[in-house]
Amino acid sequence: MTNEELGMQIHQKTLLLNDIIDKTQKTFSLMREQARQIMDYMSLQYPNEFFFEDKNQNEFEIRFGSDILVFIMHTNVFEFSKHHEVMRLPYIQQDKDRSFCGMINIYNFLTDSFDYNRDYDLGYLIGRVFINKDNHYFIEGKREVGLLYSSFNTSEINEQSVADIIRSAMEYANNFDLLTPPFDEVKEISVGEIRTTAATKSKITAKRLGFEFQQDRD
Repeated sequence: MTNEELGMQIHQKTLLLNDIIDKTQKTFSLMREQARQIMDYMSLQYPNEFFFEDKNQNEFEIRFGSDILVFIMHTNVFEFSKHHEVMRLPYIQQDKDRSFCGMINIYNFLTDSFDYNRDYDLGYLIGRVFINKDNHYFIEGKREVGLLYSSFNTSEINEQSVADIIRSAMEYANNFDLLTPPFDEVKEISVGEIRTTAATKSKITAKRLGFEFQQDRD
């Protein structure tokens, strides 16, 4: 490959990646605005239960009930593995550049984890939104959040689709309940743990863990 050919190849790839990053940023801005509008509407109906907080240009969060959803835009572009189902779509096979995507992650946390500074509590990735150069998207996610990859060729980012993503994530979080842990896993606690704030903060809480103090190793 000559210098000219290599230079052109790198230039074209750079243009592609920059275009995808630009579309992902616009999607995230649209998502931020739709989340703000949804929270504003809900808070009028149910004051002090729905909140929007803008963290930075790549992150915002919404609070409702006992849940927080954190939306984070990744600053890089990704391509799917050749073994991923999406790579078998005629839509991708017709133009391989369509397989390069920006990514927005949606995480679910307990509100109390933030309010009580429980830094060791766990959150869950409930959805990943992928956006390509055509402004098409699909979602890898849990139940209500997920969107079949087979619709990648027809699903376009717009106000309605973004609002639907947010409401679906809220629905999933609201139905994803905190479970009590098995009794034998939390039946022991030391005097130091009960007295020491630092130790208490180190105990992990999550929707599928509950409170963990000390596992029974007997």
